[in-house]
Amino acid sequence: MRFDIISLFPDLFTALTQYGVSGRAWQKKRWALKCWNPRDYTTDVHRTVDDRPYGGGPGMVMLVEPLAKAIADAQKARADDGDNDAPVVLMSPAGKPFRQEVAQRWAQGTGAIIVCGRYEGIDQRFIDAHVTHEYSLGDFVLSGGEYAALAMMDSVIRLLPGVLNHADSAPQDSFQPGLDGLLDSPHYTRPEDYQGQRVPEVLRSGDHRAIALWRRQQSLLLTARRRPDLLQNAYCEGRLSEADLVFLQQAGLWQEST
Repeated sequence: MRFDIISLFPDLFTALTQYGVSGRAWQKKRWALKCWNPRDYTTDVHRTVDDRPYGGGPGMVMLVEPLAKAIADAQKARADDGDNDAPVVLMSPAGKPFRQEVAQRWAQGTGAIIVCGRYEGIDQRFIDAHVTHEYSLGDFVLSGGEYAALAMMDSVIRLLPGVLNHADSAPQDSFQPGLDGLLDSPHYTRPEDYQGQRVPEVLRSGDHRAIALWRRQQSLLLTARRRPDLLQNAYCEGRLSEADLVFLQQAGLWQEST
């Protein structure tokens, strides 16, 4: 797994190589990172990578040529390593939502070239010529694509074999198929009693079937209350059992007409 990053601020990506599970995985060479700074592909003394937008308006727009040259070098480097088909991804508010199933697909691949925009945007001619995928983390705007890229990369890296300490950690995350796309249930650890708040009795019972049922029901409750859209999707796709629906109806959180 290799990521090539086109960014004006490559040092931001030390957050992935130096810390947490992604940092340990990087040290073990489970994934690789190469950053390409568009400023290194400029020819003027100011290392200019942006200019005023045609048609007027606020802000500046990133120039085509420095980005195109950076992409060309990244693609050549990957081709030298035998990878000629890496997707070129732009982090953009106009992109498709980046979801867990996308992270899972990427975790099965060889990585990607990720373009991190800045300023008011990127010249559309670069996007038309080079970008194969556009993704967004949500309906909000960041000051740069680096922050979105970091989150997206982390979601992929943690799915790589051997990255997490426990093999069941990733399958039990929220949005994972093992939970039918629902939110995860609450978690507890020691002490058993914290300021009068006790760990639920069922989790201390040793009854694994009862624990599994409790976790499923808590997942259903949390999803119904906070993300009913996910619950509706699970229902429409046939991923809720009859027992699930009965439980939700008894909790007053589901009607057949929902």
